[in-house]
Amino acid sequence: MRIVISGQTYYPGNNGQAIFSIHLAEGLARAGHEVAVIVPASGFAYQTEKIHGVQVHRLHSIPLSLLHPEAFLNPFPGFKIRAILEDFQPDVLHIQDHYFLNWDGVRIARQMGIPIMGTNHFLPENLLPYITWLPLPREFKVYVLWQLMLWTYHQVDMVTTPTETAARILGRQKIDVPIFPVSCGVDTNWFKPMAGFDREAVLHRWGLNPEAVTFLYVGRLDREKRIDLLLRGLARLHQDSRYRKVQTPVQLAVAGRGSAGSELRALADALNLESQVAFLGYVPAPDLPDLYRASDVFCMPSPEELQSIATLEAMASAKPVIAANARALPELVTPDVNGTLFEPGRVEAAADAMLWMLERQARWADMGLASRSRAVAHSLENTIRRYEELYARLLETAPRAYRSARRSKAAVSLKQ
Repeated sequence: MRIVISGQTYYPGNNGQAIFSIHLAEGLARAGHEVAVIVPASGFAYQTEKIHGVQVHRLHSIPLSLLHPEAFLNPFPGFKIRAILEDFQPDVLHIQDHYFLNWDGVRIARQMGIPIMGTNHFLPENLLPYITWLPLPREFKVYVLWQLMLWTYHQVDMVTTPTETAARILGRQKIDVPIFPVSCGVDTNWFKPMAGFDREAVLHRWGLNPEAVTFLYVGRLDREKRIDLLLRGLARLHQDSRYRKVQTPVQLAVAGRGSAGSELRALADALNLESQVAFLGYVPAPDLPDLYRASDVFCMPSPEELQSIATLEAMASAKPVIAANARALPELVTPDVNGTLFEPGRVEAAADAMLWMLERQARWADMGLASRSRAVAHSLENTIRRYEELYARLLETAPRAYRSARRSKAAVSLKQ
């Protein structure tokens, strides 16, 4: 098959959507499919390059860094998108979001009769922290954000989303096309426990104390991720008389970058956590497996996760997990089996979850094995195989027929 994947972010992006798009595109290419990716460029010049067998087209764009460092506006991208689609002649267009680039992508694909799949990675409400400056009621902003998303996804032929929870949320919005939950997947051959691993050396490399229990967060440092709960929870933990009975030094490692990085560093200073919190910044992909292995417990405090690739990576690395009891995270974490869940948004609950984990150090190995067992079911191989099946189903059932360039270079037929 010939597949075009289109969205706001790709390599070298390090957010969930970028990681999924990279894994999907490169996995499909390894499986023998021809794959092209359309994303915004970092500037106003069009760029194209081949990365690991995938043809990447970066369209001229205007950065919207005041809203978010990875937000872009593509002025009038339709001409270039049409030229790419006409040249590549895809069987399927697979969009990853409902932003500017895909507005034209969906419109043109419909005109050309190309079946369209749309994957939804996050909830429209996740954008609220970036539009606080708009003097409008929260309910109105949420309504508008949902309508913008639905306007795009009502025009596709099939929708996928990472979890059953996410599929139910979309189903309540009465999207009138089939919705399929498909895990984003995790490379279980890359993220895995390793015998003889030198934990102390890795912790020293990142300036961490090998004598302390290491709680780890990996991901974007943005407000909706609620990393502040981990900082405030850690400070609250030290005020709890129950913690003094544990007598275990604790540190929090925060890996990633984002718009709230400066705020979080200032908060750590204000809470006098300078010696117990380490902001590692961007951690290159080759270094991530060792960082997971060197940590003791993974933490995901975000209340808006539709899956969480970082949590899957930690689970594949055989780590127990502390997670917010919200959205799709309970699909990954079962209390007292591979970790614990806490009430989202509550500092006391986050502190209690940390303490609960500290009191059960003897069970971490068993919890880690349970995490690993669950992660294996989310392997990238399974994800790629499932998307191949869904693309084939889409080609069989989509109402707009399209003759692939592999069969004919003639003009596209719009007949049903």
